Amino acid sequence: MKKIKINIDGMHCASCASNIERSLKKVPGVKEVNVSVIGKKAFVEIDERTNQEDLKKAVARAGYRAISID
Repeated sequence: MKKIKINIDGMHCASCASNIERSLKKVPGVKEVNVSVIGKKAFVEIDERTNQEDLKKAVARAGYRAISID
């Protein structure tokens, strides 16, 4: 397991966070998701086979932009 942080642009309310969380949980290999509206970040626990591009696409599908993944 690996923990990563995704910086997200365009998020401004709890509903935004819920949409992003739901979308990220659909990505294969994602185990846990915690989205912070205040910090504009998602903290995601993934396994080694999870593709970071898939995470960015999941954020984009929810209507937001993943600025960076750390």
